Amino acid sequence: MNEHSIREVVIVGGGTAGWMAAAAFSRFLNNGYTRVTVVESEEIGTVGVGEATIPPILNFNAMIGLDENTFIAETKGTFKLGIEFVDWGALGDSYFHPFGNYAQDLQGVHFHQLYLRERARRPIADIAAWSMSAVAASLGKFGRPAANAQTPVRELFYAFHFDAGLYAQLLRRLSEARGIHRIEGRITDVTLRPEDGFVQSLTLADGRSVAGDLFIDCSGFRGLLIEQALETGYDDWRHWLPCDRAVAVPCANVREPTPFTRSTARDAGWQWRIPLQHRVGNGLVYSSDFLDDDTAEQQLLASLEGAPLAEPRRISFVTGRRREMWRKNVVALGLSGGFIEPLESTSIHFIQSGIARLIALFPDKRFAAIERDEYNRQMRELYEDVRDFIVLHYKATHRNDTPFWDRCRTMDVPDSLNRKIELFRTKGRLFREGMELFANPSWIAVCLGQHIVPEEHEPAADALDENLVAQALEQMRQGYWETAQKMPSHAEFLAAIAPKQSASPAAQAESLPVFSFAQESPFASPGSPV
Repeated sequence: MNEHSIREVVIVGGGTAGWMAAAAFSRFLNNGYTRVTVVESEEIGTVGVGEATIPPILNFNAMIGLDENTFIAETKGTFKLGIEFVDWGALGDSYFHPFGNYAQDLQGVHFHQLYLRERARRPIADIAAWSMSAVAASLGKFGRPAANAQTPVRELFYAFHFDAGLYAQLLRRLSEARGIHRIEGRITDVTLRPEDGFVQSLTLADGRSVAGDLFIDCSGFRGLLIEQALETGYDDWRHWLPCDRAVAVPCANVREPTPFTRSTARDAGWQWRIPLQHRVGNGLVYSSDFLDDDTAEQQLLASLEGAPLAEPRRISFVTGRRREMWRKNVVALGLSGGFIEPLESTSIHFIQSGIARLIALFPDKRFAAIERDEYNRQMRELYEDVRDFIVLHYKATHRNDTPFWDRCRTMDVPDSLNRKIELFRTKGRLFREGMELFANPSWIAVCLGQHIVPEEHEPAADALDENLVAQALEQMRQGYWETAQKMPSHAEFLAAIAPKQSASPAAQAESLPVFSFAQESPFASPGSPV
């Protein structure tokens, strides 16, 4: 510690973003001199509809010391192996975007290039048949790979569905137990330092003042500090992502929860289905240029598979991002920093990524411009990379049956995305650049799933013997199928780690099914030693 060290960190807003930040700071700023305060008001609601995640959430929970089984039980969570897309490429289509890789490369040749060659030679299964996560999802199976798991078990990657409100409550309890201070109050004014325009303090409705050195804006779409106080500016991406409305409603479970999210394309947008232990989350994302709010709500309610459990909630948004997510002494996290619709479940990851980068570039009171600029550069690239991947889903469609889809099909796209599409269309080539979130298998899943089929494969694939490649592909496909058959069902796994009746953590730990080829059976039975 020195005279420049940050002493007071103030988080504006609770919710998922605020309490994720607080939980992380309770671990990494536990230095004896930095105090972290969360200012939130129960009068102000949170959006709180984001209930699906991608695999990096496992790293965040581990980083803050959150036990996975406790997390699943407390948030009514389920496991997620990927996303099923229905009617996106064309009406009647369905494909699966799985977590993890497709099979193994052979002699230095990418698997998908060998798959493309075989696909051109003969009828062949969908590429999802060579994904451990996709095959398990198709059978409603789930198993947690053991640390010493071998192929193909170790190729199973997963994330979670969970109740975002319950997650925030869990993180709040964890954070407060570690010394994070919470103030209940509604912010009515923000005072800026006259000499440099930095945020100096917040004034609450009851007259209290909260001063700080570093402020974290988790105030949602309104961006209380980053925009209303500092006037940072916003890049509007509705030209490429035309949806600007959502209506959300939970409904009752009518079957066991599936280990995947479903996204179904509708006439003017798309609908999500996210299964939790105690309910199913549903929402319709749409463009107000092509569908009015009342009709959207009626369409969503008419499509529910169970009885609605609450009144539908309407949300308006503008896709895009702040021009700076770190401005002066304010860092915006979550919706205050930007929003890209939840098609690939990235909203919570943006929070997680922002927190990790802030910890890596944590400033002192001098707020070096190089640290702030580097943070903004990394976050800008992350948002733009994700933007391109989401836009791909809309652009890569053959649908012209509605004005909305015809517009998406014919729209101009960013040059960065157009280059990737054309490289893939020519010979199936993909190049991961910088710190892109979505790796090549994700692009392969969406491109092939939505009929961007390469005209040729790479010449290197022709160097391998056709019969040997065909035999290897069949052995791998059969291995994924047989492995998935041995897994417990998703419901069985959930029952073992998050039983409805209360059980001690020790008792639950003793009954965890673990998946590993190191055992005679790939799974240990509930109750048996692992």
